[in-house]
Amino acid sequence: MPDAVQKQLGDERECEGLLDCMFGMNELDRAVFRLLAESSEPLTVDHVAKFIGKERTTAYRSVKRLEEAGVAVQEQESCPKGGYHHVYRVSDPDEIANELQRMLNQWYAETGQLIQEFRDTYVKDRSSE
Repeated sequence: MPDAVQKQLGDERECEGLLDCMFGMNELDRAVFRLLAESSEPLTVDHVAKFIGKERTTAYRSVKRLEEAGVAVQEQESCPKGGYHHVYRVSDPDEIANELQRMLNQWYAETGQLIQEFRDTYVKDRSSE
């Protein structure tokens, strides 16, 4: 087995590593995801920015990346004096796991097709020898 594949298979797996690979999260996104996952209630972008020690726009971009990946959702809350604001929470972990499984199955099927194409291209018909 090639060294690169062996290294990847041998590396210790962590949940965050899985989110990195499958959803393209960076370190900040992982921190925001953990924050939202550990919070007992949905958080505003201002709260996220305060907890991670970053500017509001940076926190907003990270929350939006999580939302676009489908691992966070935006909700609208009414304000006591009128109006509303948006809050964010993580998506249902079971739904995230289902999406990860779907993505893995798709990768497996596509890789299988590539392997078949490789066979079709490079494996000679041995019965003609």
